[in-house]
Amino acid sequence: MEIRNCSLAALIVCVVLSLVPSIAAAQDTIDGVEKPKPVVPEIFTLQGEFVRMAYNNEGFVTLGYRTAQASVGQEWMLLEVGLTLVGKTDDQPFTREGFSLQQPDGSTTGLATQEAYNKANLRALDARANTVRDSINYFPAQANRPCRIGFFADAATGGRTLAYDQVTLSRMSACVGRIYFQIPDGIKTGQYYLNVKFKESVVQVPLRIMTEEESKEFRKQWKDIKKEHDAEYKEQQ
Repeated sequence: MEIRNCSLAALIVCVVLSLVPSIAAAQDTIDGVEKPKPVVPEIFTLQGEFVRMAYNNEGFVTLGYRTAQASVGQEWMLLEVGLTLVGKTDDQPFTREGFSLQQPDGSTTGLATQEAYNKANLRALDARANTVRDSINYFPAQANRPCRIGFFADAATGGRTLAYDQVTLSRMSACVGRIYFQIPDGIKTGQYYLNVKFKESVVQVPLRIMTEEESKEFRKQWKDIKKEHDAEYKEQQ
């Protein structure tokens, strides 16, 4: 796995960054659509149409959700995630209980179990994610040791890939993997938040599942956002 290393200084100039409690993040600046407002102290920005990044002084999260956007109405949500630690944070274990998903109605669900994942037979969902995917390899420069977030393992591999309930995070580890949430009522459009609980804090990554109309509008605006980002980045050089 190739890791793309980006310094925090370079990442900070990406589009819109705001320290909260009151983040004014322009993730989805669409007419009539409310901006996401994380309620925890952090820095949040977007790296692509369906790639989000958030971090505080303890943990760093990068998230890809293109497949989730394409799964409206379906029961399973697949997310691509990357984790590492920042600052002077000591190594810490991270378990599957560290992930939760806040849905548009305010309810929160935990990560699916390996048993439920196996019963669901999600090969078609994984195949869709393999076809069109975004890189989530945006990490601080010191995080240059690849590691796997292996909370799920496809039974079809015959045991060649194992599932683990814990991964050890460090400032030098760039841990990536797929995570799955089971949503019995189906994925709905609206504002979701991936909550990532580190040892001392929570990083909250907003992701908006858009309607077709919102998606079209956002894609139009994304070109302008990208131009602004490129211009700002050149000024920093």
